Amino acid sequence: MTTRVALVDDQALIRTGLRMIIDATADMAVVGEAGDGAAAVDLVVRTKPDVVLMDVRMPGVDGIDATRRIRALAGAPRVVILTTFDLDEYVYAGLRAGASGFLLKDSLAADLVAAVRAVMSGDAMTAPSVTRRLIAHYLKQTPDLEASPARLDALTSREREVLTLIGLGRSNGEIAQELHLSESTVKTHVGRVLAKLSLRDRVHAVILAYECGLVSR
Repeated sequence: MTTRVALVDDQALIRTGLRMIIDATADMAVVGEAGDGAAAVDLVVRTKPDVVLMDVRMPGVDGIDATRRIRALAGAPRVVILTTFDLDEYVYAGLRAGASGFLLKDSLAADLVAAVRAVMSGDAMTAPSVTRRLIAHYLKQTPDLEASPARLDALTSREREVLTLIGLGRSNGEIAQELHLSESTVKTHVGRVLAKLSLRDRVHAVILAYECGLVSR
């Protein structure tokens, strides 16, 4: 199955580089490009990509607003924020808007491909420890963001344990070792947590774990 990718960046040179990498990958194809956020939303409606690589600093409608609009669409694709710095304030706003993670613009081609595959599988597209650091930093800047702990009532005690460990940045293998479970069992628990809490992916599970107080800030 070919993963359909849309490219959004106001610099044509950046889009060209991304296109060369994606189109050179056997199981991926670029379905369109846009140079600003408004055009990005139109592009997604027309081409229905699986993943959008989204710049944030663009004229007119920026990448954050565009991400929010795209994620509100039926059958919305996953969005990956493109950034120059790994602690860019826009990364955190992008995660809150519904993005599945971030990618540095100077990443290696292999990292770009791995990132697209990761978000397609519902995983965080950065190492768990990096994801935790990013989200922890963001939440410190926004202490008023809280989710009701009652939202977790849908989870079993085991699923709550798994969510807590996700929030702590543990990989599936590490969770399996800590809870004395098989990795396949952990993967099943993670899937159930995401489904029960209507979470898009692992990144948003980390955010919820912080907001509900399962993990200390």
